[in-house]
Amino acid sequence: MNPPSVNPLADLRDDPVIAVVRAPRIPDAAALCAALAEGGINWTEFTYTTPEVTTHLRRAADAGWRVGVGTVLTAEQAERGVASGASFLVTPGCRPEVAQAARAAGVPVVLGALTPTEVARAVDLGAAAVKIFPARAFGPGYFKDLRGPYPDVPLVASGGVNAGNAADFLAHGALAVCAGTDVVPPDVVAAGDWAEITRRARAFTAACAVARA
Repeated sequence: MNPPSVNPLADLRDDPVIAVVRAPRIPDAAALCAALAEGGINWTEFTYTTPEVTTHLRRAADAGWRVGVGTVLTAEQAERGVASGASFLVTPGCRPEVAQAARAAGVPVVLGALTPTEVARAVDLGAAAVKIFPARAFGPGYFKDLRGPYPDVPLVASGGVNAGNAADFLAHGALAVCAGTDVVPPDVVAAGDWAEITRRARAFTAACAVARA
């Protein structure tokens, strides 16, 4: 288990996979995080599309896992997430009120963007990193293109990333990638099949290691 740093997102370069959990049911959020960590994924993002997300955040955070909350659309959601133990926030698009709430709470926010203009806006709003979503829309080469005007902006690939293309996103300039249904399928999570989650996480991180090497 990796304890969070002062700015947890500072560790993304060395630990570049975030598991994004969207499931109708999570029987044990702490056990899910443990299963992911066993497979090499130490970041878990629970989302507001999951029922009782703040309960899952609290249970995982109380167990010492590094967790954040995603699909944050309002300041109220941001505040509830932080109060429940989220150490970082993630939005699907540029959300000024969420960025403001993150600053007030002293937690980093990953703002969603797609176009170069949206990337600039996310940076201006104080994003600790910018999530390019949906990454599959333009593919890994788009990250190399964005690196031209934005060489120092931390970019995270989200949407359509899997074990087959994750290494390409990292090799083309993504600081980190989000692992969704390829690692945490809703039915597997709901069933509490932690051994299968670990197997999937291990396969995903092994694929990413190719780019890091």
